[in-house]
Amino acid sequence: MPHKLSDKKSSASDSASLHGKKLAVLGTGKLGGILLRAYLRQGLFSAKNVTATVKHPEKAVALAKELGIHAATENRKAVYGADIVLLGVKPQVVGEVLKEIAPALSANTLVISVAASVPISYLEQHAGGKVPVVRAMPNTPATVGCGMTGICRGAHATRAHLDTAQAMFDAVGRTVVVDEKNMDAVTGLSASGPAFVYIILESLAEAGVKVGLPRDISTLLAAQTMKGAASVVLETGEHPAQLKDAVTTPAGCTIDGILELEEGKLRVTLIKAVVKATQRASELLFEK
Repeated sequence: MPHKLSDKKSSASDSASLHGKKLAVLGTGKLGGILLRAYLRQGLFSAKNVTATVKHPEKAVALAKELGIHAATENRKAVYGADIVLLGVKPQVVGEVLKEIAPALSANTLVISVAASVPISYLEQHAGGKVPVVRAMPNTPATVGCGMTGICRGAHATRAHLDTAQAMFDAVGRTVVVDEKNMDAVTGLSASGPAFVYIILESLAEAGVKVGLPRDISTLLAAQTMKGAASVVLETGEHPAQLKDAVTTPAGCTIDGILELEEGKLRVTLIKAVVKATQRASELLFEK
């Protein structure tokens, strides 16, 4: 029988154990900022135990004032004494940042990288020693607690380290553990995927306007329909094709719409978009 799609959720004790940990967020830009704000909002980490870095001093002042945390521009100083280092800088500067902070890292420091395309071997090499490393790829819906993250661990990371990372990403959505060879695919599908979905949502809303609906109502109808359809897949575990067939009655209006989608090659276009994004994900590290 169909069942709810499973993904291991962290226990309350796993999440509670993070509260006393010291966290350093290096590169508090878009993704780093989303995660940090979610952690503080949920009380996952205490503000007094969090240090974040940004490029410019004025931004550090503003961030400290907004969130009640320590904020700075010096990465190595921020890392000293940290139990967990969340690496949120761009892929192209990961090596440089790790070289900078390596003297402050130890076997007791968990490094979690959310930099797309940067392999664990590269992270471990530049971190030096036997530093435990977890590679993660979250997405922007983490902003509203509906994120999707893929994670994998390095040679020096234990199951406990993986559980810690999972607790952090479960706090902003769902988490799956994958083999590292699949991390670029995670990037192409779930990290890039929201942009593809927004295009589909925008198109459905435009279609509603075309057939006479007010724009705000059309957008609401499109967004809630997409959310509802995704929720049914997650809650029931049924294959999307089966759910599509359940909506599609013989000689009805839905099958006419599906025919248009097939003639427009929507299916193959979406597949090609994910393939292209996956291929691109493997290239980012090597660009300057």
